[in-house]
Amino acid sequence: MKKLLLISLSALLLSGCADKKQYEETVLEQMQLEKDIKDYKLSPERMAKCVVDTTSGKMPGIFALDPKRLTAYRNYTKMLTLSSSKDPKKTLEELRTDFGSAQDLAEAHSNYTESQMDCLAALIGESEEPTKGEK
Repeated sequence: MKKLLLISLSALLLSGCADKKQYEETVLEQMQLEKDIKDYKLSPERMAKCVVDTTSGKMPGIFALDPKRLTAYRNYTKMLTLSSSKDPKKTLEELRTDFGSAQDLAEAHSNYTESQMDCLAALIGESEEPTKGEK
């Protein structure tokens, strides 16, 4: 019985890690395309890590491998890839269903956008600190 429980738990952890990894990769792809990051010569990797950490804090679920959080990672990934979908209208309807409502989808998008802006401000601030100390 213990072996079955251990195998089940291991399978859950592996799939959970894959969902988060996919979300991280999708965010990194978005950050590599972001004009402001290029203009301010910021690291897309640092920006992506910041955005993932910040958005995760406001996602459903108590901890990283909570089933609600894992579903949120999948939904956020789908939301970020909406523009590259073959049928964006259908995907948007699916997202509304996946998130629970159009309002919940809007809140998720707002969470992502706010996290992106907060991280951008923080990283720009960090990059300007040495300049202030030199004066």
